[in-house]
Amino acid sequence: MGVLPVPAEVRAILLDIEGTTTPIAFVQETLFPYIKDNVKEYLRAHWEEEECQQDVGLLRKQAQEDSSLDGAVPIPLESGSGEEELERVIQAVVDNVHWQMSLDRKTTALKQLQGHMWRAAYATGHVKGEIFEDVVPAIRKWREAGMKVYIYSSGSIEAQKLLFGYSTEGDILELFDGHFDTKIGPKVESESYRRIAASIGCATNNILFLTDVPQEANAAEEADTHVAVVIRPGNAGLTDDEKSYYSLISSFTELFLPSST
Repeated sequence: MGVLPVPAEVRAILLDIEGTTTPIAFVQETLFPYIKDNVKEYLRAHWEEEECQQDVGLLRKQAQEDSSLDGAVPIPLESGSGEEELERVIQAVVDNVHWQMSLDRKTTALKQLQGHMWRAAYATGHVKGEIFEDVVPAIRKWREAGMKVYIYSSGSIEAQKLLFGYSTEGDILELFDGHFDTKIGPKVESESYRRIAASIGCATNNILFLTDVPQEANAAEEADTHVAVVIRPGNAGLTDDEKSYYSLISSFTELFLPSST
């Protein structure tokens, strides 16, 4: 794809994760299956802990709100003691989690339990965050040139820090000046990019946003943020119009910083 010159006014590079720094396959084929395969074992091991009970309480509340939905899975209260009763409730939580994940839901209750499970998986070495090999050398070069680097992902800030803190490249959190998630706003709304600029302390046109999703690129562009769309293995294909309209890169090494010469 050649070289993409970075506009001279850019002071900060804002990075998406899934499909940009990290293969989409890592999320779909490693992170999510880990939850499905290990949720019962995790609940059994941590059931008596306050954090786990809070997670189950949130899931139970969500299940009550979902009761009118087709296929919804209720989570009963424990009506007594004994191993059999505990297994019955744990199985209901497992079934509920599997049901929510099959619909690709993003409820706070589900995300909270997933976050706690991933934290344990990263910390014990069962999971390592996958990073494309061009990412770390390129970011180091950008930082040496005086560029600030930030992350903006729909995954929670805690999940972002786990991925980069326990990555295939080691702990690389020091490479980032800050993290943003959807608490600052949805990635497909231009106002989110104005809020990020205000938080960083610069104008929107001082930011270059790298993402694999044209709708996000469009929202950023509406806020007068510079954008480039990243083409990676496994990413969704672009239309001919999108290919001709957006600046495209297939590796972070294709960005050319004027100040780095």
